[in-house]
Amino acid sequence: MRVWAKASVFLLATSVVFGTVEPVMLSDFEDLSLRPESYWNGQDGSGGFVSGMGYFNNSFTDWGGGVTSWEGFACSNRTDAGISGPDGQYNAITGSALSGSNYAIGFVGFSLIPVITFAEPSLVSGFSVTNNNYAYYTMRDGDALFGIDPFSEGDWFLLTITGKDAAGQVVGIVETALADFRDGKSELLDSWRYVDLSDLGVVQSLEFTLTSSDVGQWGMNTPAYFALDSIIPEPATLALLAVGGLILRQRVR
Repeated sequence: MRVWAKASVFLLATSVVFGTVEPVMLSDFEDLSLRPESYWNGQDGSGGFVSGMGYFNNSFTDWGGGVTSWEGFACSNRTDAGISGPDGQYNAITGSALSGSNYAIGFVGFSLIPVITFAEPSLVSGFSVTNNNYAYYTMRDGDALFGIDPFSEGDWFLLTITGKDAAGQVVGIVETALADFRDGKSELLDSWRYVDLSDLGVVQSLEFTLTSSDVGQWGMNTPAYFALDSIIPEPATLALLAVGGLILRQRVR
């Protein structure tokens, strides 16, 4: 097990053993160092980042001539909920994290999908999700430059979370709508929504994909982004970690 994983397990365990009243997270991104109103998109070439017990993948490419791209996960603390277009790709439409300052932005690219891999197989209770600015304003207002119309009756934008075990086998799938204009609805998510993952059971990783009703000649027209925060473990995971913490305390005496 990696050193960061041991440290995360011990912190989670001691939080239970000693009665910490604050919510315990598998990942909440507050352990990441970001300057105010900034973001990390993988430009350092590290290929991902660690928050709590989760590893968040990333791929960054410098195409030359000042042109770059990234896929997978970025992290951000930007708070401008009014900026639109590609400049808003690192902004959650809520204008803030669910709690604290930092949150993650997922982007489903052409060669890499966002994946969270946990240090140990975990029972995940759930996390909170919302739209990022780029996707939100494109769905609300359209994009004249690319000939994209605003969402209307029958349109939808769906986030699919696939849980996998340590062997890479699918154990369950959960879906949540980031926008839903079907059956008379006009829902365009602009707040943090909790997504219950408890039915997945024990998972080693979570994979994220996006689908939309708005598809053109070159694929999905809706910008393939989402924002994520506060990944919460199931109580059973905390109980197991607490036992591990007690054993560890006995061994170090």
